[in-house]
Order: sequence, then C-alpha cells, then structure tokens
Amino acid sequence: MDSLTQAVLGASVTVAVMGRRTSFGKAALIGAIAGTLPDLDVVIDHGDDLLNMVRHRAESHSLFFLALLSPLLGWLTNWWLQRKAPPGTPGHAGRWTLAWLLVLITHVGIDAMTSYGTQFFQPFTDHAYAVGSMFIIDPLYTVPLIVGLVWSGLRARKGKAWGAPNAWALVLSCVYLLWSVAAQQHVRTVAHKSLEAQDIHNAQLWVYASPFNTVLWRVLAVTPTHSHEGFYSLLDQDPHIPLTATERGQAYLERWADVPHVQRMLRFTQGPVRMEVVDGRVLLTDLRMGQEPHYSFVFDLGTPEELDAGKVAQVRRLKATLRADFEGQSLWQRLKGKPAPAGGE
Repeated sequence: MDSLTQAVLGASVTVAVMGRRTSFGKAALIGAIAGTLPDLDVVIDHGDDLLNMVRHRAESHSLFFLALLSPLLGWLTNWWLQRKAPPGTPGHAGRWTLAWLLVLITHVGIDAMTSYGTQFFQPFTDHAYAVGSMFIIDPLYTVPLIVGLVWSGLRARKGKAWGAPNAWALVLSCVYLLWSVAAQQHVRTVAHKSLEAQDIHNAQLWVYASPFNTVLWRVLAVTPTHSHEGFYSLLDQDPHIPLTATERGQAYLERWADVPHVQRMLRFTQGPVRMEVVDGRVLLTDLRMGQEPHYSFVFDLGTPEELDAGKVAQVRRLKATLRADFEGQSLWQRLKGKPAPAGGE
C-alpha cells in the first residue's frame, strides 16, 4: 500500500496497543515510523531496475526477520522513552515489542492484499504472495483510519476517553478488507463463466481491484499465447465480461526462457508477462499492474542479438504511461456500471 496508508495504519495499531501507557502523540508518531520502516528497502540498489522490482518487499517484509527484530526495536523504544522518565517509572518494553510486531505484521499483511507481490516467507522461499483484492491506494480503507486516529487524538487533548474511535476505525478497516476479498471472489465466479462463454480454455485467471475502489474489477486471463483483459463492475446489469485478446509473444518467451531476468520475472509474477520486440529492443512487461496497452512495469532487456548471446546489459524500466479511462469512459462512469463497448478477441 502507499506510504500514507502504512503510516496511518501503524499509528492506529500502536495507539490501540499502548493505550494510556504512553502519550497519544508518542504512540502515534512511533507507530507511523514503524509502519513505513519496511518500505525503506526501496533505497537499496540491487543492480538494475528489474532486480530492484523483484527484490522489493523481500527480506524487509519477511515475517521471520520482522519477528526477530521486534524485541530489539521494542527494547530500544522503551529505553529511549525511559531515559528522562522520573525514577521508578515503570517501563513497557513488552508492550512496545508487541506494538512493533503487530505494526510490522499488519504492514506486510496489507501489502499482500495488493497485486504487487510480497515475499513474507523469506528466507525459506522467494514466492511472492499477492491477493489483488486491494488497489495500492484506496481512500475507503485509508480515510476511516485517519478519521478514527484524529478523532481519538482530539479527545485525548481534551482529557476524554479516546480509545473507541481509533478502535472502531481499525475494525472497519478489517471489515473492508474482508469485503474486498468477498467481492473479488464473486467477480472471479462471473469471470469463469465469461471465459467459458467465449471459448477461452486452459487460462490462468486473475482478478484485480481497479484504481481507488473495490467496485470495478480488472479481469486478466492468460493462455500460453494471449492475455485476455476485461472489466466488470459490481453494478453491471449484464454478467457477461467482454474480453480483448493481446498476443503475449510466446515465441519470444520460449526463445529467451533461459535468460535469468526473464526467469526472475516469471517467478515473481507467476505467469502474467508479455515479451515483444519493439524498434529493435526486447521488452518484458508485467501484465498485472496497469491495463492494455499501458503498464506500470515494462523493462528494456536489450537487443535480440544480446539476449541470444546471453549478454543482458543494464536492464532499465521504461517510463510508465498509465491511463485513467476504460474504452473511452472515465473510471467513475465505468464503476457505476455504464456498459462498455463490446470487446473482441
């Protein structure tokens, strides 16, 4: 998820765990820092843009490493706050450890709800888990957490009982996550029927939340030769999902299957990629994030001659050109269930 959401979630969790054992402001600030800590791995350069992508959300999001780190961070936090405390003031190292652990776990958990991929079982496996039921930015998830946190903060300043607004916001955020998964499974059922109706067989199916909501969903079905894309709103009256087919470059994927960068991308995405040669350059595209023909992650691997010779130069990511319309319709129009023009294969 985005940094604001992670900071707010971290602050909310820490405030809930610490209660009145420390001030509201200290708990919220430390929680916000804890909530953004795992994402600092973006400053690490692994050698090229593709490696930076597949190594993001790896060791820094490992439940094993975070569990080992939490007691140290809890002890350091308690030590720092106790330095100037009056003698005899009880410490709360155990509570701070619990707060750090829960914040780091919730950070990893909410990241796994997006389509990017989170390797939270490192170092035992580099499998990237991605539910895809949440977009990376979703105001309906973040705003209630902000409201609950601010409301509790205002009550704390007035000396009133302040725990309830923050606690209810956390409960509401969890309910929203469950809703997203339920909605995704419903769309998956509809998508399976649409695949059968359009004679698309032996396809891997993914269903992803579209930008900023959990009402409009992107359906991606991948066969060995093509990717099939369509959109379905929960407000659509027609359960049929028109799907548009695009070639995946099967011949290129087979030709350069032994290239390490191609293998890394396939392992990280678990399948939905495209390979093509454009203007003499070999492009490798992650089909999970974005929509046809604009994607967030497109990598230039070099020339065909370089790949044939096993010489992959510095891989660079092309500038993303994302689009906010759906076959000529705005996100809001399509979300409301306005029928889209019929697609084709």
